[in-house]
Amino acid sequence: MGKISSRQSKVERKTKETSISCQLTLDGSGKSDIQTGIGFLDHMLEQIARHSLIDIELKAKGDLHIDMHHTTEDIGIVMGEAFRKALGNKAGIKRFSHIIIPMDEALTQISLDISGRPYLRWAVHLSPPKIGEMDSELFKEWFYAFVQNSAITLHVESLHGSNAHHIIESCYKGLARCIGEAISIDSRISNSIPTTKGIL
Repeated sequence: MGKISSRQSKVERKTKETSISCQLTLDGSGKSDIQTGIGFLDHMLEQIARHSLIDIELKAKGDLHIDMHHTTEDIGIVMGEAFRKALGNKAGIKRFSHIIIPMDEALTQISLDISGRPYLRWAVHLSPPKIGEMDSELFKEWFYAFVQNSAITLHVESLHGSNAHHIIESCYKGLARCIGEAISIDSRISNSIPTTKGIL
């Protein structure tokens, strides 16, 4: 296994709808430089960096004159690919993580397994049609795209909450904390992959 500091990646994606570049450093300090053209999404992705301690540099240009769907989904795709690429063979990672995280009246439960098997359970109901300038339905699209392309198993469940901003922000903060825990290196198994299969 190489040095832990080598857990970095850069992924670019260009389509007729979007142009996105994402650079990740898993063993970072939570720095971020994120420009998506969607203010509220920038804020949520900054939460991922800050609370996972992953450094994220992301630039996105998309067909926002149509709507935010393509840009939001493609950012999830690119970030998922970059995350999977930066993990390498996953030797030494703790792999599993779980948190119940509050944000004022909102309480959200997140469970994560870096399993190599993409699966999302999304039990989050957002009543307002928009949060900030984003359509509420787009948050599930981002999570789904990220999960599919990072090949993780993720369960997200809103336990309580009335303020949609608080609910969705607790989802992103909870994901960040779970990612930070699951990718951390367990020194007892630093040269082995945490599975009986031999590969994740």
